[in-house]
Amino acid sequence: MAPAWLVPPGLLAGACGIALVLVPAQIRPPVAWCGLVAVVLTVVTSAETARRARAAEQARYARVTADVQQYYAQREAALFGRLSDQRATVVWLAEELLPAAVARMKNGDPASEILQAVRFGEHLDGDFAEALRAALRTLLEAVEAEEQTRDSSQRAMVAIARRVQAIVHQLAKDLRDMQILHGTDLVVSHGLQAIDHRNALIGRLAASVAVLGDARPGRQWSKAIPLYDVLRGAMSRIVDYPRVKLQSVTEVAVTGPGAEPLIHLLAELLDNATTFSPPHTPVEVSASEVPSGIAIEIEDRGVGITEEVRQRIDRVMAQASSSLELADLGEATQLGLPVVSRLARENGLEVDLRLSAYGGVRAVVLVPRRLITTVEQPPKNVQPFVPRRTAPAMGPRLTVGPGPRPTAPR
Repeated sequence: MAPAWLVPPGLLAGACGIALVLVPAQIRPPVAWCGLVAVVLTVVTSAETARRARAAEQARYARVTADVQQYYAQREAALFGRLSDQRATVVWLAEELLPAAVARMKNGDPASEILQAVRFGEHLDGDFAEALRAALRTLLEAVEAEEQTRDSSQRAMVAIARRVQAIVHQLAKDLRDMQILHGTDLVVSHGLQAIDHRNALIGRLAASVAVLGDARPGRQWSKAIPLYDVLRGAMSRIVDYPRVKLQSVTEVAVTGPGAEPLIHLLAELLDNATTFSPPHTPVEVSASEVPSGIAIEIEDRGVGITEEVRQRIDRVMAQASSSLELADLGEATQLGLPVVSRLARENGLEVDLRLSAYGGVRAVVLVPRRLITTVEQPPKNVQPFVPRRTAPAMGPRLTVGPGPRPTAPR
């Protein structure tokens, strides 16, 4: 198909041909030349007009294309900006807002109060902000419900532990009464002492459960307890106490509020030391003064710990010091290290586990100076009380099995 701009020249050429036929012969040459010139001019004019029309169309198309590209580029930039804002908001929500909100909820702040304080940026899309707020509300309400369940479980756990402790304390009192009544019968006396020791083990387990429920391990002493008695009290709460050998112990006392937590913490470490070392080896305990307080060292001769085990212990203790669920204890329910970590955190104690020179484990407990005081000396004119040998009371000189069983301060 011929281009459209050739139609006018074609029509003009046809008209010129008809004119040449109709005009007389003598004027045909001038008419032919005129027609030819007219056709040529028409061709040139039509071609130029068509070229300019095409150029104008191309320019218009280019402008439209540029406008469309600019429009979509702006739309794309706006969409990428919104996506970037949404991504930044989600990252902020996950890395900053949620951890802070969960921490506040653990401190007792309700989810509704936290949600009211949350403000999203004005640049954020309204629908997206509302959807994000709804998701955050659902998540915080679920966390709040979980925290309430956890708190309820902990309160129930502490209540059960306290009931067991009450029974243990009553049984200890009954055993002391029976010891006074039957103290002259050595067979009965030794049996009562063995029962009293087992009762102390039950009491330690109940106290451990209470500690894991964020409660105190037990009673709070009204007066300072000599450090030597604290160590003896810790020994009285483990099964294999005859293996524990007290070395040099500095003559200081532990304040009343810090005595029971320290006794329980040392009992857990002594229990670990005797449990995870050969039964014929001793566990040595010493206490010395250091610039920041008192360092108590418990050293066994077991198999030691590898770096992998040490890292796992550090993870368990770090988790226990912040938050610990019953499910985190596992099927083996090893309470020792979690209890040690909780007691250390609550009372400002520092516990470090390292390899000992004997290949076992050395536990170092650093007691701060605020928990240390001087030992009260009895008046010089008062004679120390010596219990009758015929009726030994259930005090610091109890004997069970191969050697003396230490007892906690009464």
